[in-house]
Amino acid sequence: MNLQTLSLHHSINLPSPNLNNSNRLGFDWPLRTVRHKGFKVCSVMSRDTQTQIQTQTQTQTRKTDVLQLIDETEESLFRTGKFGRFGGIFVPETLVTCLKVLLSEFNLCMHDPHFQGELSTALRDYVGRETPLYFAERLTDHYKNGRGEGPDIYLKREDLSHGGAHKINNALAQAMLAKRMGRRSVVAATGAGQHGVATAAACAKLAMECTIIMGHLDMERQSSNVLLMKNFGAEVKSVRGTFKDAASEAIREWVGDLERKYYLAGTAVGPHPCPAMVREFQSIIGKETRRQAVEKWGGEPDVLVACVGSGSNALGMFHEFVRDKDIRLIGVEAAGTGIDGETHSATLAKGEIGVYHGAMTLLLQDHEGQILGPRSVGVGLEYPGVSPELSFLREIGRAEFHTATDEEALDAYALLCRLEGICPALEAAHALAHLGKLCPTLPDGAKVVVNCSGRGDKDIETVFKYQQLKSAQVSDGNNHPKPLQM
Repeated sequence: MNLQTLSLHHSINLPSPNLNNSNRLGFDWPLRTVRHKGFKVCSVMSRDTQTQIQTQTQTQTRKTDVLQLIDETEESLFRTGKFGRFGGIFVPETLVTCLKVLLSEFNLCMHDPHFQGELSTALRDYVGRETPLYFAERLTDHYKNGRGEGPDIYLKREDLSHGGAHKINNALAQAMLAKRMGRRSVVAATGAGQHGVATAAACAKLAMECTIIMGHLDMERQSSNVLLMKNFGAEVKSVRGTFKDAASEAIREWVGDLERKYYLAGTAVGPHPCPAMVREFQSIIGKETRRQAVEKWGGEPDVLVACVGSGSNALGMFHEFVRDKDIRLIGVEAAGTGIDGETHSATLAKGEIGVYHGAMTLLLQDHEGQILGPRSVGVGLEYPGVSPELSFLREIGRAEFHTATDEEALDAYALLCRLEGICPALEAAHALAHLGKLCPTLPDGAKVVVNCSGRGDKDIETVFKYQQLKSAQVSDGNNHPKPLQM
């Protein structure tokens, strides 16, 4: 497939090309829609082409104001589904009409006072919004230098939301949208189980059928969330593998009954309008943060920090501030046991452009375009792709991205527990882990807000295992435990 063919996907008004067998493609498209070299699943474009486009884009970014690029992208987003060269709609023709209907309903809901009123009430009374912006005084003191100087650290307490994570913001809104569309059954995929719990809870509230699909490895690591989903009335199905495999299976199940079922995406990935919907429904995080910052210190944050798996909590925090060019946006990916190997989930650091689950974005892939399995102690960060919008923000230089290893995240988890009595999810602990590198670079009194995107009860067994291993190895004179075998 050449670039001219790819350009057909820039507009939602144009169907995707018919790639031989649409029935077969209906099951294969979540893995990759572009094929060459026989029937091997491969990358959508050559490395030479990638380099050429990247050079052109970087040159354009240097010559054009970043905010203008953002404004132009937002203006055309709901028509094209594109964030720069990322995003789009790479799906079989049978799904294009379904996605058009979803986009239309989403636009109506965004401008419907009745729907917005019902959603606001549910977010307040059911989810428990707004969540606090908490000044972490002891954590702040911990990172002060020898002169007693350093930034003030605040936590956006999404861990206090119903279900224990930010996921409920989007899950509840989309479940309400699905019911409005006349869908009776919801299907979703989950990794760490937080989106599964949120979706199951929303469906219980709205009297809808719910099917959650989860990789067998994740079910073993997140057994408490599996039990909670079942108690909420959801049917939990297991597939071999991890979240990427569960996501593919959930999409297949949705495709098999488009008239009755609704695929409830929890991550800011997939074909348009899924990334835009998730971002919009999560953007309440940043909106509250802006208002709370004015109340607490009469200004704006200087730095926002969030972990990055596929991107829902990061975009929920960043989107409100993306045009505030003086506010730094920092995403922290999972380095696993190190990004120089293959046991990590650092897509923005190590990925290359490709098409996966219906959209063009950065992916972890080998030289033939085969998807590499991501790995992290934070199960919710294990995804081989990333939000097309985050790929765009990285490319134009509006957001910066760093990594934290498993060990750094586990130590940050323990530190917040000990200093603040707050138990963060291991996913959020990756963002907290970056504070050790960030704080020494900031002026005294700078305001840093970290999105504590979830609660860490689900991770306590993993943390306990790590602490036992670390204690045993320290007693033997080794201060660096071997990587956990998850």
